[in-house]
Amino acid sequence: MNSIAVDSTEARRTAGVTFAASLSFQDIRHGYHGKETIRGVSLTAKAGEVLCLLGPSGSGKTTLLRIAAGIEVQSSGRLLMNEREVAGSSGFVPPEKRGIGLMFQDFALFPHMNVLDNVRFGLTALPPKEATAEAMIALERVGLAHYAEKYPHALSGGEQQRVALARALAPRPGVLLMDEPFSGLDSRLKDTIRADTLAILRETRATAVVVTHDAEEAMRMADRIALLRDGRLVQVGTSDDLYRRPTDLFTAAFFSEINEFSSIVRDGQVETPLGKTRVSGIGEGCPVSVAIRLSGVVVREEGGEIPARILSRRFLGVVELLELAVPGTERPVRSRIRADVLAPGCKEVTVTVNSQDIFVFVKRAETS
Repeated sequence: MNSIAVDSTEARRTAGVTFAASLSFQDIRHGYHGKETIRGVSLTAKAGEVLCLLGPSGSGKTTLLRIAAGIEVQSSGRLLMNEREVAGSSGFVPPEKRGIGLMFQDFALFPHMNVLDNVRFGLTALPPKEATAEAMIALERVGLAHYAEKYPHALSGGEQQRVALARALAPRPGVLLMDEPFSGLDSRLKDTIRADTLAILRETRATAVVVTHDAEEAMRMADRIALLRDGRLVQVGTSDDLYRRPTDLFTAAFFSEINEFSSIVRDGQVETPLGKTRVSGIGEGCPVSVAIRLSGVVVREEGGEIPARILSRRFLGVVELLELAVPGTERPVRSRIRADVLAPGCKEVTVTVNSQDIFVFVKRAETS
């Protein structure tokens, strides 16, 4: 059943087929039952770009995707494709006329149709022979032409995902929208399927907007990531931007596990139980939140700056997850270290923090 990646590279046709379009959200607002769920989002997916909409459940990712597809209509704002308004004050272009492909979370394959007919389903504008030829090209591209006569129930989850991708690409859309496309796959297959999908997107040169709640998945796939929270755009940039230069505590915590401390700027620095850190651009006496990545908390048996005691130790294969008692805080400090660095049974240790894993943010009142 899980033969999806063995020879897919050799079997795939590798030709670019789409005329990629840009997709722009301009001050999009939307709500349900009087509650605003999208709050003034402005964002552009550039032509040929893979843009990931990232965020927790309820952040507005799928709603934005549905607005782009034409399934939902925004309360206000404009949606443009290649600078042409497709939803806004000047009118509404129906979904089937937008040149947008949509790939659902559950693949949404028709169980009573074989693979070829599933892929051919969206090609009704073409004569039957041309539709069949285009569907076969799409199946070749995902390495499943030899499964054309099979039915979805006979395929593995990964193979069904690739059929859904072929169906979405067959009409040669200018923009492909993908809603959590890998969430239903076995975790062992996800990496391979994701890599195959990304390779196909690159080959077809399609603009892709991918919804995910998984930061690592977004980093693996995206040219740029748009992080959302409560219907607002928090930060947009490359994975490097969001990981290394988070603009707030939410972003820092979304991209890595952190220890969080409260402090106040004194003499140009902040102090936590893990030491002092110099800050710039934050005023004297300003309350701040200090985020320290677990991977930045270096634990040694001796030679570190701060004494600590191991409270718990979890072996996770390549790494170990530690909980430490540190002077100055009643809450355990967590650390993620390489396995086997510490001797078995070791309890008394020392801690040092890597400066690049410390982030300081001004505390701001939560807005509704």
